[in-house]
Amino acid sequence: MSEKPTKEKTADLGDLLAEPRVGQLPAVTRGPIPVVQALTVGANQQTPAVGQRVTRLDIRTHVTGSTRYIDDLAFPGMLHVKILRSTQAHARILSIDTTAARAMPGVVATLTGDEIPENSFGSSYQDQPVLAVDRVRHQGDGLVAIAAETEQQASDALAAVKVTYEPLPALFDPLEAIRPDAPKIHRDNNVYASKVIIRGDVEKGFAESDQIFERRYRTQMIEHVPMEPFAAIALWEPDGQLHVYSSNGRITLGRADLARTLQMPMNRIRVTATFIGGNFGGKNEIRTEPILALLAKKTRQPVKATFNREDEFIASTTRHPIIMDYKTGVADDGHLIARSVRLVLDGGAYASWSETTVGKAAILAAGPYRIPNVHVEGHAVYTNKTVTGAMRGFGAPQVAFAYESQMDEIANTLGMDPLAIRLLNGFSEGSISHTGQVLQAVALEETLLTAAKRSGWMEEGT
Repeated sequence: MSEKPTKEKTADLGDLLAEPRVGQLPAVTRGPIPVVQALTVGANQQTPAVGQRVTRLDIRTHVTGSTRYIDDLAFPGMLHVKILRSTQAHARILSIDTTAARAMPGVVATLTGDEIPENSFGSSYQDQPVLAVDRVRHQGDGLVAIAAETEQQASDALAAVKVTYEPLPALFDPLEAIRPDAPKIHRDNNVYASKVIIRGDVEKGFAESDQIFERRYRTQMIEHVPMEPFAAIALWEPDGQLHVYSSNGRITLGRADLARTLQMPMNRIRVTATFIGGNFGGKNEIRTEPILALLAKKTRQPVKATFNREDEFIASTTRHPIIMDYKTGVADDGHLIARSVRLVLDGGAYASWSETTVGKAAILAAGPYRIPNVHVEGHAVYTNKTVTGAMRGFGAPQVAFAYESQMDEIANTLGMDPLAIRLLNGFSEGSISHTGQVLQAVALEETLLTAAKRSGWMEEGT
């Protein structure tokens, strides 16, 4: 998960992506993109806080070490929960036997997926089971939750659960998963979210270009690895209200998801946000909260679950690996004339925030450059891998690696300074992006020149 992004020669994906996709999201209209005039006046004068000193209200407790995170919280009679996870990447579940586990010392209750009122959740599509019932789609799907008096007792009981699987074909390469004859992970098509943005006539632009540059770029899967693993506590108040403490960074969405999965009125659910010891996007959706709520109701005791580091790696979300095909037409003087981009996002086993990520990646894929002819298409694809979801940037870091790498290659081939080619093509005040947005408060040139000066880039001999 820490390997470097790679570059390789472009391969034609037309035969893979030209097939009709059932259930894909509507694409942007293929006609001319209307210019969206900005309504903000004096946008570059509306950020008075930038550059000012700001005192954080929580800094004193952080510095003194007295901040209470969720794992510091405990309630009388609180039980601890551990979750048995799939050992198979893709399989049918033939049977789950918890008889021996329930008889283990300290075990108070168990929970399986068929006990969950609405056993599905997700940020874009509700395609992920809280606990899998009939099928697992990656090594990390939860199968059984066990509540015991101690964490060790709950962990020991997991080994006593007997699960019988029927293995199914698994897909680990999104380019294989996108083929029409590939095994289907969820529905009749492994492509579940698409975005297309068109400006000008890219083929005409290529015909008018002096040189064409083509390259495929790949980025890897990255786990957030927050210092604080995901954790939650659930208890039922005497008035019948569910109270959940969670390190979820989006408690409003989490509360709505809880209401849906538990089939409860939202006004009967209270979610308390605790201090978060690192989020980076990895704590943007529910994980164990519905499980804890049901086990707390079953046992009539507070229950708590804290991920260990293995749970974080296999049962949370990661950054999307993206396969990115870039083709850019350039004039001999360095002006960009046309650029086509094709993005294939490895979505892992469930959709999570992929719909948002493919959209943002497509919007930013052409880079901060004036290009009159652009064609961008992005596709999120199911595989039998760890779920990919929200992580800082939502697709922006991946495409930035690709388009800036190609800018360097273009500059090198044309014998131009990498800074010069960026200044020649970069956005300026009033530029129109390939989505039709008129840009305001653009400081790209100023930023590049300042960075070049401070780094010594423009010094003689560099």
